[in-house]
Amino acid sequence: MIRFGIAGFGLHAVHRLMPGFASAKNCQVTALSRQTLAAAQESARQYGIPLAFDSVEALCSSPEVDAVFVTTPDAFHLKDVLTAIEHGKPVLCEKPLAMNAEECREMVEAARQAKVLLGVAHVFRFERSTTRLRERLAAGEIGHPTFARSEFSYPAQSHPRKWLTDPTLAAGGPIADVGVHCIDTLRYILQDEVVRVTAHTKADKASGKVEASAVLSLEFARGALGAVLVSTRAEYRTPIELVGDAGVLRANNALNVERPIAIELLRGGAVVDSETVSNQDAYSRQVDAFAVAIEGKGAFPAPGEEGWTNQKILDACYRSAATGKQEAL
Repeated sequence: MIRFGIAGFGLHAVHRLMPGFASAKNCQVTALSRQTLAAAQESARQYGIPLAFDSVEALCSSPEVDAVFVTTPDAFHLKDVLTAIEHGKPVLCEKPLAMNAEECREMVEAARQAKVLLGVAHVFRFERSTTRLRERLAAGEIGHPTFARSEFSYPAQSHPRKWLTDPTLAAGGPIADVGVHCIDTLRYILQDEVVRVTAHTKADKASGKVEASAVLSLEFARGALGAVLVSTRAEYRTPIELVGDAGVLRANNALNVERPIAIELLRGGAVVDSETVSNQDAYSRQVDAFAVAIEGKGAFPAPGEEGWTNQKILDACYRSAATGKQEAL
């Protein structure tokens, strides 16, 4: 049983991670850290976690912690990941992996040198809808993919994570927050790499110095064109659609973890096949997979290198948004 410490125990840990750990088979949470000891102790009491700390350093020093899950704001990822690595603790870090690709490089190289497992929490790689889309595309059900579209929007005007609009804490607006999920999921499903990007963004008074909405155009190495639409000013939706020369695969709200997902195959504009899957166990599958990798029984599907690759794409998107030009990877 792998014992995790959650660094930066906040809303994401409460709403997503703890339910995932509750149904995990090979790991459990034994420690957490928050900014103050009183807050940490209160959360530990509320969720039945044995140990509470007021720093990531103290959490990583605990002999009762086998692995660290970093869930602090983006700007703290580099320091917190390096702290875990320095203590020889395998570390799973929330997305985006860092503030920029250079920070990702530093993390990945530190983990390699220390021979410590580094993973990035791209949880949608562990969804059954993502797996089935990847499998069905690879089986040739729609022929050669021409277009790949992923959207992720949610209304965030009253979101409790206020730091999401602070560029000193967040790597960006919805491009970095949820666009990275869309990009990673398309890369994973297509089993292909992005070679060029173009980005258009829109900010508003509430979003401050980060974008509120964006449209990203992705060119993949084998010729598919991708479209990613993200916003914190639209109702919640996460559709994925793959269009090929022999058909269409689509799933409405494909990245949702709360409701069943219908995956449809269309030919000639008509639905010819449909299957329904559940993504409810995505978070438990993610941490169990990391535990398996720690034990040397399998490779983790989202290593730090994947987070680094995604960050290079994010950086290129922000350069494109600033210059109005296409950016090559």
